[in-house]
Formats: sequence, structure tokens, C-alpha cells
Amino acid sequence: MKVIRLAGPLLDRVYNTYLLMHTHQTVDFVRKKGAEYGACAQRQMSIMEALDLLDNVVDESDPDVDFPNSYHAYQTAEGIRQAHPDKDWFQLVGLLHDMGKILALAGEPQVNSRGGSVCSSRMHSWAVVGDTFPVGCRVQESVVFSDSTFHDNPDTKNPLYNSQYGIYQPHSGLANVLMSWGHDEYMYKVMKFNNFALPQEAFYMIRFHSFYPWHTGGDYMHLCSNEDLRMLAWVKEFNKFDLYTKCKDLPDVTQLKPYYQSLIDKYCPGQLYW
Repeated sequence: MKVIRLAGPLLDRVYNTYLLMHTHQTVDFVRKKGAEYGACAQRQMSIMEALDLLDNVVDESDPDVDFPNSYHAYQTAEGIRQAHPDKDWFQLVGLLHDMGKILALAGEPQVNSRGGSVCSSRMHSWAVVGDTFPVGCRVQESVVFSDSTFHDNPDTKNPLYNSQYGIYQPHSGLANVLMSWGHDEYMYKVMKFNNFALPQEAFYMIRFHSFYPWHTGGDYMHLCSNEDLRMLAWVKEFNKFDLYTKCKDLPDVTQLKPYYQSLIDKYCPGQLYW
């Protein structure tokens, strides 16, 4: 799990986000959102236009970042660029990895911890940000706050979903697993729909970089295929830059944009479907 050492209001904010997530992320919810957003029929825009939208997003589940996510995108990309100057596709993944958080700007009603609706012009944060986990099977211990936040999730009381394998077969592969809905799944679907010219490693990094119970906690290995285990090393390598490039020293975006625009033009150019 992601290590969270907080106190006071920030801890309350993070905990409440996970409480809502772990209450409402169910098999039915994930299937509904996958169908709704998987068609990428919301709008058309370029990568840079989407990146600019991240200036309006602050991750309420992240105890380390309270500045707009566009800066974190460049910080991650630049960290990878320094360590892997020969892998421009990997650098681009750093820029792209949290872009699915623009989902937070979609207009949907929020749901409070008691199940009531609250009017909002944004999607509920618990359906966008935070560590991810498989739905449709028993929650593993390394899921953050797993011991105190799932008590009102109906799937935990459904015998189809609360066994070790749940609706899955042993080692059937993460490609066949329903992950909790959020920015990882959304951006993965955008990449697939628009046929990004990136290697398979890039798709794994985007889809599973928030799956801390797997790549850090060591859980859910009973669902993994040999291909998942091979890709795990790449997700772990990416995680170094996602976590350890966060700092208050913000990059000069104007100076960096031309280089990253060249990578966008190479791998995912033009107006894309979102």
C-alpha cells in the first residue's frame, strides 16, 4: 500500500476520499463507468489541451501534492528523461500517466459518505483518484485503509465477489480483471481507443501505476499471468519517478513544452477522442 503519514485535516480529506471509494466502487459501478467512458465520445482535444486542463485538478487522495497535476506530469517526465535518455516513449508515459484525472472535471453529482447526493459540476473524486484495486473478489490486506472503509460496500457481502478469486480464474491475467474505476482505467481506454503508438510496457504503466496493492504490496499475484509478472518490473520502475519526483520546485513548463510536443507528435498526434 502507499505509505500515508498524515495528521489533521489533510488526513481527514484523504481518509474520506478512500471511505467513499471503498463504499461505492462495486462491480456494477465499474462496468457502468467502463461502458460510459470507454467509447471515448465525450469530446475531442489534443494531448497538450488535456494537459492544460490538469491545471484545474488537485488530487484529494494524494498526501504529497497540493499543486496542479500538470506540474507533476512534467516532474515525472523529466525524472524519467534524466534516468532513461534513450527511451523517449518512457518519458512520454511520465507526461501522460495522470492525464486521466481530467475525468474529475466531468459533470456528475457527488455522493457523500451517507449515500446522499450533493450537487457538483465535477465527478466525485473517489471515482477519479487514489490507489486502485480489483473489484469482484476479496479485498486484500494491502489495500489502503482496507480494515476500516469497506464495511458498507455491498460487494463484500455478496458470496460471488468475496472469495479469494471471486469472479476470476486463477492466473487468468490482469487484462481480464475489473479494476476500480478511476484515472488509470480511463487513460488506458483513451490510449487504446486512439491507437497510441507506444509499446505494451507503456499501457501497463498507465493502467496499473496506482495499483499499489500489486506493485508495492505484493498482493493479487494469484490473478496474474506470466505476462503480468514480466511487466511488473516496468511498473515498479515507473513508480520510482511517480513518487520521488514530487517537490515544490516547479518546472519551467514553457521551456519544456517543445520537447514533449515532439514526443506527442511521434506517438499520439493530433486531435484525440476522449
